[in-house]
Order: sequence, then C-alpha cells, then structure tokens
Amino acid sequence: MQPLNRRSRLAAFTGLVAAGALVLSACGGGADSAGEGGGEGGTITAGVAYETTNYHPSNTSSALAMGTNWHVMEGLYEFDMSNYELYDALAAGDPEQVSDTEYTIALRDGAKFSDGTDVTAEDVVVSFEKAMADGNLYQSFLTFIDSVEAKDDTTVTIKLKQPFTLLKERLAVVKIVPKDASDDDLTAMPTGSGPWKYTSITDTEITAVPNEHYNGQFPAGASEMRWMVQKDDTTRTTAASDGTIQVMEAVPAENVELLEGAGLTVEEKPGFNMPFLLFNTTKAPFDKPEVRQAFHYAIDRQKLVDNAMAGKATVATSFLPESHPNYKKAEVQFDYDPEKAKQMLADAGVTGGEITLLTTDHPWIANLSPQIRTDLEALGFTVNVQAEASASLYSNNLDVEGTPTFDLALAPGDPSVFGYDPALLMSWWYGDNVWTQKRTFWQTSDKAAFDKLNAVVNEATALEGAEQQAKWDEAQDILSQEVPLYPLFHRTMITAYNADQLDNVKPISTTGLWLVGAQTK
Repeated sequence: MQPLNRRSRLAAFTGLVAAGALVLSACGGGADSAGEGGGEGGTITAGVAYETTNYHPSNTSSALAMGTNWHVMEGLYEFDMSNYELYDALAAGDPEQVSDTEYTIALRDGAKFSDGTDVTAEDVVVSFEKAMADGNLYQSFLTFIDSVEAKDDTTVTIKLKQPFTLLKERLAVVKIVPKDASDDDLTAMPTGSGPWKYTSITDTEITAVPNEHYNGQFPAGASEMRWMVQKDDTTRTTAASDGTIQVMEAVPAENVELLEGAGLTVEEKPGFNMPFLLFNTTKAPFDKPEVRQAFHYAIDRQKLVDNAMAGKATVATSFLPESHPNYKKAEVQFDYDPEKAKQMLADAGVTGGEITLLTTDHPWIANLSPQIRTDLEALGFTVNVQAEASASLYSNNLDVEGTPTFDLALAPGDPSVFGYDPALLMSWWYGDNVWTQKRTFWQTSDKAAFDKLNAVVNEATALEGAEQQAKWDEAQDILSQEVPLYPLFHRTMITAYNADQLDNVKPISTTGLWLVGAQTK
C-alpha cells in the first residue's frame, strides 16, 4: 500500500493534477421536496463537454461516462477527485496484510446496489474479472494482481504477483457491479452502489436520482441530477450564463470574464490533460525516434498555448506535468527549433512528402491544428488535416485489422480520471494494451524500448521513497527520447459554477464532473 509520506505528498498538491474540471450544478434551487433516498430538494444540472455511448464501468474510457459513473458506481476505494485523497467506499477499511503479496478486504456492512440486492464478495470477484480480462483497456492497470477470490460472503482475498506499494490506488480503478449484470446493460445504463442511480441516459442528457439503498458517507445532496451534453463551447457558455446550467465543464479561457460577469464563480486548476501527437511507428519515417523528435521540435508549443489556449496551459517539459509530485524535467526538451528539426530529418534521410494529420473534432483540438499544420509544412511536408469524432478516428483509422496506413494523429487524453500514480498514467499509453498494439504499434516496432520502459515502471511499483522516484525519473527520460506518443502541453482546467445555488462544489483538474458531496441550497 502507498506509504504515508507519498500520501501526504498527494495531499500537499491538492487539486494540482490531471486535466479537466468536474463539478455540479443545481437548477431550481432547494424548494422542491426531497426525492427518494433522502436527497435534498432541487436539481443539480451540469453542462458537459464530451459524449459517449459506453457507460460500462469495467471498460469505458469516456470522460463523460467516467464522470457520471463516479456518482453511481463504487470501487473498494475511491478518490476525492478534487485532491486525489483516497477514502473507503465499498471497503470497510484498509486492506489487511497477510503477507507481502496477500491481503484481505472486508466489505462495508449493509452495502446494497440501487436495485436493493446486497453487494457480495462474489460481485467483487466478477467485477475484477471483467476489468482484468484479456484485451480490456483496464488490464494494464491491474497486471500486478494474481487473483481475487471470495473468502466469505463479505470478504475478498487479493493475491499479488509481487509486492506493490500502490495497492489501494489501483483497487480504486475497478467499480463493483452486480455479478449477473449483462454487458449490454452495463454499457447502456449500469447499476451501482453509489449515492446516485441512473434513471435515463440518452445522447443529449443523463439523469440520476438518489440511491435509496446507499449507506456510505456521501449521500446525494439533491433530489435529481442532470448532465446536459453540450460539446460546443458556445452552447455551454450560453447555458451557464443564462442559468440553464449551474456548472460548466471545460470553460474556454476567453469566456472567463463573461461568466464572471454573469455572477458565476470561475476556478482554474493545472492538470494532466494533454493534446498528444501519436505516431504510426511501423510506417517510415515515423519508425525512427529522431524523426518523431524532429516533429516535436518543429511545433511552436508556446505559441499554441498563448494563442489557441489563451495562456491557460503549460508547455510539456516531461510526460508528467510540473504540478505532479513525481515530476522530473525530462532529458530531452522540445524547445521550438525548426532548424534543428530540419537537420534531424536530413540526417535521417527524410526530405518531406505528403502526410495526413488525423485529429479529433473536439473544439480545443480543432483550434490547434491550423498552426501545427503550418509548423510541419515549414519542414517541407504537405500536411492534410482530417478531423473526425473521437470514436470514429480510432475505429476507422487506428483500431483496424491489417497493416496500418495512417501517419500521425493529434488527440486529447487524460488517464488521470483513473488515478494519479505515474505507473498508472504511463501504463495507459505505453503498457501492454491496445495503445501499443494497435495505435502506436510501439510494442512491436521497438520492442527493446518498450520492454525497457515497462521494466523500469514495474520496478518502481515495488519500491518506495527516493528509490521509487529514481525509477520515475528514468521512465520520464525514456519517454522523452522515444516519443511514440507524447504531450505538447498540459492544460489548465477551468470550471464555472453558481455558488449561490450550490454548496460544496469542488472543481477538479481532470475531465468529467464531480458531484459527490455537493448540495443544493
């Protein structure tokens, strides 16, 4: 488990993590009668910046689904997403250590799912089996686990492959679902044991009411909660300004004064959320690390931050953001240097050509592509920009059968929705999973580098203190050298909310919305 000194470090940087802003909103004040489950009156209404059709708690990576599931689902342990402090959720207390590689965990007394059925150890076992299944995006977070077994109806035994000092943090990744729930039901509208329960999920709105069976420490603070899907920045800004929503996710920097003028509180938090360049490392010339590095040198990232982000971001000087407690300035620094980029390409025998830059259609990503195109064309390339919705970008171009044909992609990402330890953040993009197998193909195109990084990360998870930090430092250097996927900058996340209508709103620095503990007035 995480040593106390590391836990205190995480507390010290409260909120200076990840990327995005997650909060809650209330519509109509507190005049309504309390809903089922004892929630306070009123409706909490939030405008969210992402969309999805997959709410499956065992495999979704959607910013929207992660954010809404935080209120409906529970793991054995959960993070307070405003500061990444852990608290007991379905677990009755800390894991009880049997040996260096074996622990038992008792479940919260009387815990029930929102359908009234008891949460049992077998539900926990099945939930871990789903998350750890071959091909699952979560699998790389949990490779240190050898087995999860039911000791009795309310106790589980967890056996590890090796000592692991980040146990509770990783157990929080797995949300516990009813053992008999079908994958179709979990994808469409999952049942959980958290303070809220879903009543409706559509393409444009998600609705939840208090879970009347919840007996944890954070009961619902309103009679209803509604997340309104508003991908367009202008639409969200208008809704926040006119009171249609009380909380706005992902406030554009240029709209801060407007929202403050409308009476909203606006808060900023530096985060991990990043736009990254992802290369097809099986395709020349991107099979060469020096070519990938050259593309990074060619992009004026400070100009991107100043112009496209209105200064609300920090140029990446490592894979981890400077606000992260385990940050180390990486060995390779991509200061804007187009002449160096040209020389590196010349040394690699690359003379330009026609390339396609795939991008997602998120508004803030779309705002980056014109300058990136110009910067890369200055190297002698003809750059075609092809924007698609995030799901289709991956399904149509990256996650395909046969030999990959794409060149490179610009997309946003933020695995800090799952946690904040460096090994988790690195394993998301560089572990033995779909990212390295079917997106960057780094696992096969340069297996030696892939193996080197993952050996370092694996060693770190069994260490503590300075020895562990030395491994995090080494891993950050490796990533700056190889850059199969690497950040351009880390975003400052901005959240707006109506403090006159809500109490205990805690903006966070990762994507999604965080309502746990918020109340209508």
